[in-house]
Amino acid sequence: MTRIATATPLEGYRVRLDLTDGRQVERDLDPYLRGPVFEPIRSDPDLFRSLTVESGTLVWPNGADLCPDVAIWGGMPPH
Repeated sequence: MTRIATATPLEGYRVRLDLTDGRQVERDLDPYLRGPVFEPIRSDPDLFRSLTVESGTLVWPNGADLCPDVAIWGGMPPH
């Protein structure tokens, strides 16, 4: 199963993801940063840029996380 190895924040809510299968992709996370847990991230660019990767998942210091399937494929991975 492909997961996120590392993530680099870019402009806006874009990130470059280095995947465990060796690929590198860029994704705009803006559509997925919705709801109360993501409000601090949306309102503070420094908080957005503080993202890290834990066990293949994007996480932020405020406790927010984003499913790797959503971050990589925008939903469930292709079969």
